[in-house]
Amino acid sequence: MNLPTRLQPIPLNSDTESKPTAAMRQAIASAEVGDEQRGEDPTVNLLQERVAQLLGKESALWFPGGTMCNFVAIKVHTQPADAVIADGMAHIIRAESGGVSFSSRVLVEGIPTERGIFTPDALSQALARLKTVPSPYGPVARLLCVEQTHNFGGGTLWSLAELKAVAEAARAEGLAVHMDGARLFNACIASGVSAAQFSALVDSLWIDFTKGLGAPIGAMLAGSKEFIAQARRYKHVFGGAMRQAGIAAAGCLHALDHHVHRLAEDHANARRLADGLARIPGVRLTTPLPETNMVFFDMGGTGLSNEQVVTALAGRGVRVGQVRGLIRAVTHLDVSRSDIETTLSAVADIVSNSAPGHE
Repeated sequence: MNLPTRLQPIPLNSDTESKPTAAMRQAIASAEVGDEQRGEDPTVNLLQERVAQLLGKESALWFPGGTMCNFVAIKVHTQPADAVIADGMAHIIRAESGGVSFSSRVLVEGIPTERGIFTPDALSQALARLKTVPSPYGPVARLLCVEQTHNFGGGTLWSLAELKAVAEAARAEGLAVHMDGARLFNACIASGVSAAQFSALVDSLWIDFTKGLGAPIGAMLAGSKEFIAQARRYKHVFGGAMRQAGIAAAGCLHALDHHVHRLAEDHANARRLADGLARIPGVRLTTPLPETNMVFFDMGGTGLSNEQVVTALAGRGVRVGQVRGLIRAVTHLDVSRSDIETTLSAVADIVSNSAPGHE
C-alpha cells in the first residue's frame, strides 16, 4: 500500500512534541523582557497577572516547567515525613523521577484506580491505611494531589462534581488539595467547565503551556498570595529563577489567545483515531471513546506485539509511544486530520501484512 508522506514524522508520541507556530515565534521574537528573577520582566509579569485572573487565584508564579511546579507546591504544603495522597498512577509517582521524595521527603500513598479518578470513599480508605497504627507511629496526611486531565488514566478528566466531592472530603480531614493541571485546558474544552470553576475547588494548581498549547517553555503555579510567596522562595532554592524569560512567556501569552479553543480539534482527531482503530481486527482499545486527546490501545489480538507495531509505525513515519503496557497516541496542534488517516492506513497495512499466508 502506498501511504501519504510528509517531511517530518507524525508526532503522536506526546503532545509535548507540539512546536511553536510561526505566529508564536514572531511573538517570542518581539517580546519585551527584563530580569525575571528580580520580578522585572514585564512579559512574565503580564502572564502571571493574566493566569491568576483566569484561574481565579490571588497570585501566580512563572516556572520553566511543570515538574518543578509540583515539587515546589508539595514542598510548600508539607513538612518532611508527612504523607501525600494521590492516584497510584499519578505523574508525581510514575514520571517525575521520585522527585517529591527527594525534594520534600514525603511519603506518597497511592490510590489504585483504573482511570485515575477516585471517590471520597477511596480517599477515606487511603487515610485509613495511613492510620494503620496511631500517631506517632503513622505518618500525618497533609495533602491530596489530583491530576487534570489524568495522563496514564487515558486522558481522563475529573468532572466538577467528582472533584468537588473529593476536595470536600479531603478538607474535612484537614488536607490541602493540589492540582497537577498540566492539561487543565483539555478538561475545560471537553467538559465546558471553566478553568476558574475547577480552580476554585483546590488550594493550588499549575497549568502547562508546552503540551497541546505549543509553547516551547513555561508553566504557571497559582494559589493564595501567601502560598505564592513561599513558592517563590523554593523556586529559587530549586534553581528555577530565570533572566529574560519574557521571550518564553510571550509564547505562553500567544497560546492563551490562539491555542486553547482549538484543543477541540485535537479531541475530535483522537475520537477519529479511536473509531478507526476499533475497525481494525485484533486491535483492542482501552479508550474507545477518548475524553480528551489520548488514545490507548493494544495490538495483541493481531498476533503482533505492541513493540513490533511501534517499530513498524516508526518505519512508516508515525511516532507513537508505550505507556502501562499499551500503545499511546496523543493528538495536538501538530497532528492534522490527514495525519490521523495516514496513521490508520499505516496500522491497517501493518496488520494486513502480518496476516497468515501473506506473501
